[in-house]
Amino acid sequence: MWVPKYERDERKGVDSPVPTQVVSNEEILPRPQHRLQKQVEALTMQLGEENAKRLGMSRRKFMRTTMGMATAWLAANKIYGKNPWNVDPVEAQEAEATKKKFEGDDYFIMDVQAHFTNGYAIGFRSSEFVKNMGFQLDETAEAYSLRTFIKEFFFDSETDMVVLSGVPDRENDKDPATGATLEGIGRSRGVMPSWLMCTARKEINEAAGGTIRAVNQGNCAPNHYWDRAANKPDYPALYEQMEREVKTYGITSWKWYCHTDPGRSGGGFQCDDDMAKNFIQKSRELGIKTFSVHKGYSAQSRTLGHLANPKDIEKAALENPDITWIIYHSAMMMSPYDPDFEKLSGWNAETGDFLWHNVLMDIKKRNPQINNIFVEIGSAYGTLALEHPEMAMHLMGKNIKYYGSDHVIWGTDCLWWGSPQWVIDSFKRFQISDEMCDKHGYTKITKEDKAKIFGLNAAKIYGVDPNAKRKEITNDGLMKFKEKYQALGGEPSNRVPGWVRDDTRA
Repeated sequence: MWVPKYERDERKGVDSPVPTQVVSNEEILPRPQHRLQKQVEALTMQLGEENAKRLGMSRRKFMRTTMGMATAWLAANKIYGKNPWNVDPVEAQEAEATKKKFEGDDYFIMDVQAHFTNGYAIGFRSSEFVKNMGFQLDETAEAYSLRTFIKEFFFDSETDMVVLSGVPDRENDKDPATGATLEGIGRSRGVMPSWLMCTARKEINEAAGGTIRAVNQGNCAPNHYWDRAANKPDYPALYEQMEREVKTYGITSWKWYCHTDPGRSGGGFQCDDDMAKNFIQKSRELGIKTFSVHKGYSAQSRTLGHLANPKDIEKAALENPDITWIIYHSAMMMSPYDPDFEKLSGWNAETGDFLWHNVLMDIKKRNPQINNIFVEIGSAYGTLALEHPEMAMHLMGKNIKYYGSDHVIWGTDCLWWGSPQWVIDSFKRFQISDEMCDKHGYTKITKEDKAKIFGLNAAKIYGVDPNAKRKEITNDGLMKFKEKYQALGGEPSNRVPGWVRDDTRA
């Protein structure tokens, strides 16, 4: 049985600011909590209880502070060893210690993979796309609503800007009965269609008083509209929708899922096939040259999952040097079929290679001149930080070694993981061990590297001036709301809505 992580935690009395096992972003089947994760969870709760009592606080209240966050990293360091997270014991006992530790480390944070839903039973979880993953999930909406999104991203985390990222869904342009052009929800009731991202972007930026805090992607892809009679793409319908998304919805980039079939064509597509070439040319004409492509994950899809392999990115990048390719999830496959964490078939412990991530790394090794591929770390870094930090060291070490810190992009895949603050805090503290640097040729991750990854790289792609943006943000509407929220006692929920197997009924 599947339950939201926060529901499982409430039943077991777990209240950690850092997820204590991998959750599903509804694109993977996560493994059960493994031996080391159970130990981290138990020690986090033990230390949290002890520190809370010492300070005369409830554990619940304590775990919502920076001291609670520090407690979680201390527990993880203790269990995993090698101190992947820079955290001092005093941070778990003094509220100002973390602030002093990171004083001056004022990162501009731009999250290029941020999700919410439209606040009603979305129908996504009963779709063929999700059924092909092997899920049978109940519908929930509030945990992923726009209201929750604003709280978790802008009030309870240090995120400055977001790129609203959707899920493949075809919009219907005309009412079949009247022929009238459809608007809003009439076009699609999908989990996060383009019209909804546009609406949300406007609401977020209006709440900020006109400051641009959010930009939105478009979901349209080469196989979204299909001429079944001719068995080929319906290009007139496709181009009409592309123009609508650019001119009406104000998108700044596209989001592609090669392994989905919204047009019911009977197949997906690849970034280097003829359908993609036609789409790219039309996109050039419309002035959009940024493509974020879901790669990795979804490999377990019983029909088209193989199309999430990033092998097609090589030719696409070489043939389209003017196009920016952002590869979501670092193309990490994350196979769910290895219940024994310590004997993973898609992972080489000696070389640190992951299935499909290694394909992406090999592209750069063969083509060092390629400069238009950017490696995004949403869910990939967070997942591996929770699975085993040595794996996270390999992921970040290879991403930086082969693509450079100026081509690694920050994304979190939240709200599936709740507030992104735990991922932000994790990466601020994260470091690759001396041993692994010496053995694999990795470099230490500097503050300059982290600044690029957190937001400076994405800012260049999306045409944002980070310094000017930070000045705007200091006094915009969302910052004023945040200050009032905190003054009234607002605090993080520590709720992770992503799905896990229910281990409370054994």
